[in-house]
Amino acid sequence: MSSTQGFEHGHIHSSETDYHLEELSSGPIGLVPLESVSSRTTLEPSIFGSLAEHPASSVVSDGLPMDDADRTVNRKLRGIHVFMITISGVLGVGLYVRSGTILHIGGPAAVIIAFSAMGFLAWTVMQCIGEMLALWPISGALTEYVSTFVDRELGTAVGVTYWFTYSMNFAADIVAAAGVIEYWNPGKPVIGTVMFFLVPLFLILFNSFGVQIYGLIEVIAGTLKLAGAIVVIIAMIIINVGVGSEGYIGIENYKNNIFQYDPKTGDNWVIVFLSISCSIAIFSFTGVEVATVPAFESRFDSNTQPNNIEKEITKSPWDRISVQFSATWTTFIVWIIYIFAALMLTFNVKWDNPGLPGVSWLGSPASTNAATKSYSGFVLSAARSQITGLADLFSAILLFTAISAANTNIYVASRTIFGLTRELDGARWKWLAFFGRTNSYRVPVRAMFLSCLFIWVPFLYLSPNNSPGTTISSLLEVLSQMSSVGCLIVWLCQVLAFIRFYNCVKIHQNELEDDPFFAHVCRFRRGRKNDRYPWRSHGQPLTMYAALFGCLFVLIVADGSSLWNGFHRTAFLSAYLAPMCFIAFWLCLKVYRFQKWHNIQWRLEDTSNLEEVKNKIRRLDQIKQRATTTQQPIGWANLWGLM
Repeated sequence: MSSTQGFEHGHIHSSETDYHLEELSSGPIGLVPLESVSSRTTLEPSIFGSLAEHPASSVVSDGLPMDDADRTVNRKLRGIHVFMITISGVLGVGLYVRSGTILHIGGPAAVIIAFSAMGFLAWTVMQCIGEMLALWPISGALTEYVSTFVDRELGTAVGVTYWFTYSMNFAADIVAAAGVIEYWNPGKPVIGTVMFFLVPLFLILFNSFGVQIYGLIEVIAGTLKLAGAIVVIIAMIIINVGVGSEGYIGIENYKNNIFQYDPKTGDNWVIVFLSISCSIAIFSFTGVEVATVPAFESRFDSNTQPNNIEKEITKSPWDRISVQFSATWTTFIVWIIYIFAALMLTFNVKWDNPGLPGVSWLGSPASTNAATKSYSGFVLSAARSQITGLADLFSAILLFTAISAANTNIYVASRTIFGLTRELDGARWKWLAFFGRTNSYRVPVRAMFLSCLFIWVPFLYLSPNNSPGTTISSLLEVLSQMSSVGCLIVWLCQVLAFIRFYNCVKIHQNELEDDPFFAHVCRFRRGRKNDRYPWRSHGQPLTMYAALFGCLFVLIVADGSSLWNGFHRTAFLSAYLAPMCFIAFWLCLKVYRFQKWHNIQWRLEDTSNLEEVKNKIRRLDQIKQRATTTQQPIGWANLWGLM
């Protein structure tokens, strides 16, 4: 890495190079030369706690640790790629299916209020994550933030949980796509061959040819998904104003009581809303944190460095979409889409429509006597309108949405496990370090194969015993919900990490401001000279505590719906198996690190000691600044990266 690159990444403006020249001569802000740090701190990886050893083959260039070529990725993604990857990760079939479930069990009011409230929660969470991401767009960001500011073993548990979430979601979206394609009744042989074999195979191939090709595919897919959502909303408006066999609908469904509810799910509307509707709605927003994953493969953001006026003027529109834009605005954009789509659904479909999907652990997800074989309320509305081809168009949009979401899920899962294992080395963990290497395209294909661990799950869908109430149906439900709950656990831990970071830099703000090497983390220098903090989230500290309360509420209260109106085993396992496994895994890591139970130190990472805080910041800066290698020409030789 050249010194010029280092200054750019350290957010030093060329117009301000006269600021503390004597201090800056030794390195960029936020990055102390290694020799000056080695006596105080090491690059001890937080991944897997004390299990990890830094790769012995790492070299040093210009005082900066350099990763081996096969442990790096290419920084080729632009902001538009990160934005579309995030859109593809969050905009899935949840909107088109789960909104109908909420309407069926809680009426129109539950749909609007639940999506509004849970959208706000997702926004508060991303405010916290986005601010840390603006500082440190690093590999395994969600793991590193928790390991650095909360607890080392907790960070590892978060990383493994996040990998499981998206590895399982990859399989779940394939199953969802199979459910959508049943609208055309192709038969199980076609579903098994096309949806469960060919589609995953092609998705793996798309992800194996370099991040540039993957980024291009995601831009196309994300654009089509956004266009599809807009088409659905416009078509629902057209149906509402009278085009179709139903005639003018307007707000007819709002003239009666909008607080209707299904008595099977609760004793009153409040219980149904709090215990089930919020829990269902929040999982439609899982994926907003996906922006943290491609950030490590994105080009260094120059939007926060307006030192080159000519370069700023000649930027293309896509260059103006930064990583922090994706992290903070994607939630708002998806929130608006969800609200408008859900509103039109409540206008056009009555809450007691027999075709709407119910809560699966109470029976069949959709009524068997429904005229339209679809779990989506939007497809039901299109079919009732009898507009030629509209129901087929909606089903095609749902199918494409599910497949593109699966494509994003395998990408996220592979990068997550790569971030967990790429710093492992040594004889003890050689089998794990195997997954922390990339091929000649700098793609972690080994991690991608590991992330296909649950590819067997969709084949359970083909079993003749797969019907509501059977063991296979319950297994599919539990595995799918475990992944959703796991993502919410990750959200909670990220909020805890940000709270600890926020309070840490606030306590040490004076000392950090006195040291120019830490000017980039001086959050409370707003409006002052030489303010180099990249981005400040809105409404802090109220926002972070609202996010903390919201995550705890959904995990503890809303997910406890299985206990509100009688005990349901499948629902109980769906809600609480993931937290129980998470806690058990975290405790196992604690025991492994400290050897014995009574030796475990039950304390959080030390953020009260200034030197410890500086060491933590240096380490995150060094991870961010590590150089990457150039990509080899595209070819088939190292496609799988197994050699």
